Amino acid sequence: MDTKKLRQKILDLAIRGKLVPQDPNDEPASVLLERIKAEKERLIKEGKIKKSKKSAKTSDTPHYQNVPFEIPDNWVWTTLEEISNYGDCYNVSVTDIADNEWILELEDLEKDTASIIQKLSKKERNIKGVRHKFKKGDVLYSKLRTYLNKVLVAPKAGYCTTEIIPFNSYCDISTHYLCHVLRSAYFLDYTQQCGYGVKMPRLSTNDACKGMVPLPPLSEQQRIVMEIDKWLALIDQIEQGKADLQNTIKQTKSKILDLAIHGKLVPQDPNDEPAIKLLKRINPDFTPCDNGHYPFDVPNEWKWCKMNDLCSFLSRGKSPKYSEDDKTYPVFAQKCNLKEGGISLEQAKFLDPSTINKWDSKYKLQTGDVLVNSTGTGTVGRTRLFDESCLGKYPFVVPDSHVSVVRTYEEINSEYVFAYMSSQLIQQYIEDNLAGSTNQKELYIGVLENLYFPLPPIKEQQRIVQKIEKLFSILDNIQNEGVS
Repeated sequence: MDTKKLRQKILDLAIRGKLVPQDPNDEPASVLLERIKAEKERLIKEGKIKKSKKSAKTSDTPHYQNVPFEIPDNWVWTTLEEISNYGDCYNVSVTDIADNEWILELEDLEKDTASIIQKLSKKERNIKGVRHKFKKGDVLYSKLRTYLNKVLVAPKAGYCTTEIIPFNSYCDISTHYLCHVLRSAYFLDYTQQCGYGVKMPRLSTNDACKGMVPLPPLSEQQRIVMEIDKWLALIDQIEQGKADLQNTIKQTKSKILDLAIHGKLVPQDPNDEPAIKLLKRINPDFTPCDNGHYPFDVPNEWKWCKMNDLCSFLSRGKSPKYSEDDKTYPVFAQKCNLKEGGISLEQAKFLDPSTINKWDSKYKLQTGDVLVNSTGTGTVGRTRLFDESCLGKYPFVVPDSHVSVVRTYEEINSEYVFAYMSSQLIQQYIEDNLAGSTNQKELYIGVLENLYFPLPPIKEQQRIVQKIEKLFSILDNIQNEGVS
């Protein structure tokens, strides 16, 4: 279920008069417009607002010929300028704002929902210049990049960036209803047609004021707002259910990996060749380090070793010289290990072909290589399994110095190694053993080399991997059905 489209559909029905029934006893919106006209004339005489630049003739209650869509008979088409004080902002110098006052910036609002992510006071911000003052109940409209849909009704008084326009309505028109109109796909389309600027498009005050608003009677506005609130609350529950499902699936996958590396996911088979024999075949001189300080107990036929004992190649990549023109030889960087899972070379840079001879063939990534991001706050420790199918037309790919390659001997199941490295236990181990400053964490290769590894018999490795794949596939299907 696409809840974003569902939200827009609710708003679309609402502003077309199709969400709640009309009541013939409601005062027509045309009468409301006449009251607004009289109220504005009174405020002009009292010097509280400025007279519109429009002539007296054009300021009469208009009858629009080319309207965006049909609306009920007791509704009217009007403009934002006619029913609100949009653009009449009160600027205040930051130096005149008290330290404890709320300062709202664009980054404090979540795109699409306009939910307030954080509330910070002036003393919690390093700001200069001026801000717009707003009151509780004002509509707060972001004129910058209107497609982000950062529109809300102020829950309390405060000050905001000048990229946000605070305004209110005349004669008790519901600011919540106006907020819904401005958030609708209809009004978004309008703003994108007349916005100016390419990279950071804005809506001019003049164009905003010309924006046409389908206006219901006051009573119906209230009914519409109440009905929208009911529907949006239901959609919120659906979205929370999706988030809960995704979190549950994530926790379940973590538990599956935990059971796997503890020897509790599949039963042991006494006929399996013990892991010690596998280690001796790899290295006849292998000597177990029986110091009794291993992270946890493992089944009898398993054997603790170190990661270095299992690897034919365990190394950080190299610092490449990049080419601006040649696109033949991609370089695997941190961003190639995708946050959502998997790998991709779409964002890879490319190696200067004149430097190819400086790269030993062992640096060419192979199917089964476990790749670990080894620098960068937020990405360090991210672990993915390489498959040569991602190469496409490229002959090979090499890792840069921010990625570590864990390549095990052929006798070791690399998918089991990947499962171990992806477990919460090892991800926490990596986190606990990072070096460097807060802003630039680094995973030294020695941390991986000395990582204790619980090695099962080779046949049990295969059974574990098959079981993980089966269970993960079921969970992925559940997740896909839950979000469809």
